[in-house]
Amino acid sequence: MIILDTQAWLWWLHDPTSLSRRAVSSIQEAERGNGIRVSAISVWEIALKTQVGKLELPLEINKWFERARSYPNLVVEPLSPLDAIASTQLPGRFHKDPADRMSIAMARRHGVPLVTSDARIRAYPHVETIW
Repeated sequence: MIILDTQAWLWWLHDPTSLSRRAVSSIQEAERGNGIRVSAISVWEIALKTQVGKLELPLEINKWFERARSYPNLVVEPLSPLDAIASTQLPGRFHKDPADRMSIAMARRHGVPLVTSDARIRAYPHVETIW
């Protein structure tokens, strides 16, 4: 199993050439095998950015979500109270972005890598990343 952060999920759906080869390979393997997870916080982040005009989707948000969650072996995981708590108690130093913190907490809880291009997350030593 792997977890996609918001940007990796958007690229996988709309612009897979923006992903690294390693990320594409990992996602394809997870589609065929043990699955892909995306946090519901990513849905919130996409909806928020769409609402304020920072992100344009090819469909209205509700239709987009219905299509986006239908990819093979992909589960949009509900927000976990355990992840909410853990996101406030991440070890070491990490920035305050709630979506990043929740995705990291979810990856840590499952003990799986997080697919991300975000240099700040990749530099954070307390979560395994793929890029």
